[in-house]
Amino acid sequence: MDNLPPMDLMRSEKMSFVQLIIPVESAHRAVSYLGELGLLQFRDLNADKSPFQRMFVNQVKRCAEMSRKLRFFKDQISKAGLLSSVRPVTQPDVELEELEIQLAEHENELIEMNANSEKLRQSYNELLEFKIVLQKAGSFLVSSGTHAVSERELDENVYSNDDYVDTASLLEQVEKTVFVVFFSGEQAKSKILKICEAFGASFYPVPEDITKQRQITREVSSRLDELEVTLDAGIRHRNKALASIGVHLVKWISMVRREKAVYDTLSMLNFDVTKKCLVGEGWCPIFAKAQLQAALQRATFDSNSQVGIIYHVMDAAESPPTYFRTNKFTNAFQEIVDAYGVARYQESNPSVYTVITFPFLFAVMFGDWGHGICLLLGALVLIARESKLGTQKLGSFMEMLYGGRYVLLLMSLFSIYCGLIYNEFFSVPYHIFGLSAYKCRDTTCSEAKTTGLVKYQDPYAFGVDPSWRGSRSELPFLNSLKMKMSILLGVAQMNMGIILSYFNARFFGSSLDIRYQFVPQIIFLNSLFGYLSLLIIIKWCTGSQADLYHVMIYMFLSPTEDLGENQLFWGQRPLQIILLLLAMIAVPWMLFPKPFILKRLHTERFQGRTYGILATSETDLEVEPDSARHYDEDFNFSEVFVHQMIHSIEFVLGAVSNTASYLRLWALRYDNLVIRLVGLAMFAFATAFILLMMETLSAFLHALRLHWVEFQNKFYHGDGYKFRPFSFATLTEDED
Repeated sequence: MDNLPPMDLMRSEKMSFVQLIIPVESAHRAVSYLGELGLLQFRDLNADKSPFQRMFVNQVKRCAEMSRKLRFFKDQISKAGLLSSVRPVTQPDVELEELEIQLAEHENELIEMNANSEKLRQSYNELLEFKIVLQKAGSFLVSSGTHAVSERELDENVYSNDDYVDTASLLEQVEKTVFVVFFSGEQAKSKILKICEAFGASFYPVPEDITKQRQITREVSSRLDELEVTLDAGIRHRNKALASIGVHLVKWISMVRREKAVYDTLSMLNFDVTKKCLVGEGWCPIFAKAQLQAALQRATFDSNSQVGIIYHVMDAAESPPTYFRTNKFTNAFQEIVDAYGVARYQESNPSVYTVITFPFLFAVMFGDWGHGICLLLGALVLIARESKLGTQKLGSFMEMLYGGRYVLLLMSLFSIYCGLIYNEFFSVPYHIFGLSAYKCRDTTCSEAKTTGLVKYQDPYAFGVDPSWRGSRSELPFLNSLKMKMSILLGVAQMNMGIILSYFNARFFGSSLDIRYQFVPQIIFLNSLFGYLSLLIIIKWCTGSQADLYHVMIYMFLSPTEDLGENQLFWGQRPLQIILLLLAMIAVPWMLFPKPFILKRLHTERFQGRTYGILATSETDLEVEPDSARHYDEDFNFSEVFVHQMIHSIEFVLGAVSNTASYLRLWALRYDNLVIRLVGLAMFAFATAFILLMMETLSAFLHALRLHWVEFQNKFYHGDGYKFRPFSFATLTEDED
């Protein structure tokens, strides 16, 4: 077994803790090259300092200011209805200082144009209001001069939609009212003016002479025409400036985002004043050592530095991060496991098995090859369009579907397989693999739904015989079949979880976990539920009518009692007594030996020592945290014993509850006979939008629980932390 090649996903990548000593003149280029490589996770050596106390705070502020300007340009382009170029034209690379100057010039130019446009727009609106006031008030004054002023003529006069005044905003239109107030005396005038000012009313002089009114109206109209031409020219000039910015906007945003990330990373490094160099520490995969050294050498050469960058591997007391190399197929399954908890460094990764077991257990519950075909079509559409969808911003629901497209593909394929076994196509059975093995008892019965069926040929070739559906024996037969199948699948998966705990203990060199955890657990589980699985298989093979409920109950209540007709094989009673004794022995076996052995090892290790052990950075990273070698002078026996007791009780009780949880594989299978009675349109709607989606979600969540709780708790700690290297590829807009 030791000679087998390592699996890519079985264990996380081996990590090394490295120290970089970088000359100041090549620091920026070195960090940039490492960001392009994306294989080094820097450690923050200035965690105790605030952002304003760090060395490169000014550069970070400059980048943040440039990001603000770029967002301003993007908003202006969006408001103008223009599109920024996704593929910018080729342009020579510019330095950060030069780009900063360009952005400042563009911003000042845009602000000036917006201010001028705003002033012109305000003047235009005022003139337009004046023109409308002249028209409305003039007609009112003319009519009032020739006729008696009535109460009706003093009502508010609202102008039509064509006369809407465009206010400060270029897009907002505000409806205004032209009104005339007649008053007498200066005191009344003063009060009226104050009221109008309070409500933001504008005042315009309207001469009583009709000739002067017409002359002023012509002048205002002429001025409005001039302003319209000026405004149109200003908008064209502004759009041209925005278009020239939009050509390079994507490239500038990417450049500033990368530069800010570089300076944020440089701020995590220590500055050695005496040697005029930066000192950085971080984690990297062992396989990336050659790539990192090549990138650092290239940075030294490109920066014309006289001193090379020192790459030094160190020991670290803390646990390394967890890193799995995944592809677009395995990534979704790894995310399912990581949602429960990131794997501890180098512990067995459940994703290796989840790739198959998760979609299969989903299909056991979902099991309908008609519904499976619907899922398959959806998965194939997502996979066929993945190159297009991968570049678009999707909603949260579509993002989840797109990320799990290959999970959906396997779920649909397994659902078709299980659906063929159950012989269900939208809950309707079909004679797919030949004729049924049963026929009517006599010629007078047509469907044999009440009088029963008679077997007349070999069993159905594949899956459930369609004649079971609707017969009197349907529920007893199918429920018994699916319940027993659920127990077999559950016990098999739980055994696999315990076996993986053995490989974990063996990998980390913890013999105590093997002898006092793995062995009693495997004995306890299989003495009870492994034995139940054996009885199920024997009953299927022999066709016995034994009551397995009775067998398991009286195995505990009356182990020495004669089994009678429930005996399935010779020697069953003594075997049950032996298994019951083994299960009872396994419980204290799990509980007591390990804490006391750890206490003895601790006592022997520190016996006769007067002085404490000096702190050292040389730590064996291969030591499993729960093993005997992990406990040092801080060993607390009571805590270790309580932890072991909780773990043992959890396993014993969990063995029962976990096995019962797998019965959900059977419980979620149901037969919807009402669907046959509704119309075709109602059938299609209910299937596609209600049954299919709800049943898919329900089966998915139950399969998720079976993996997280029933399977992974046997071996998986999930208390690690992800490897998050400094990489330009992972930068998002949120980091601007």
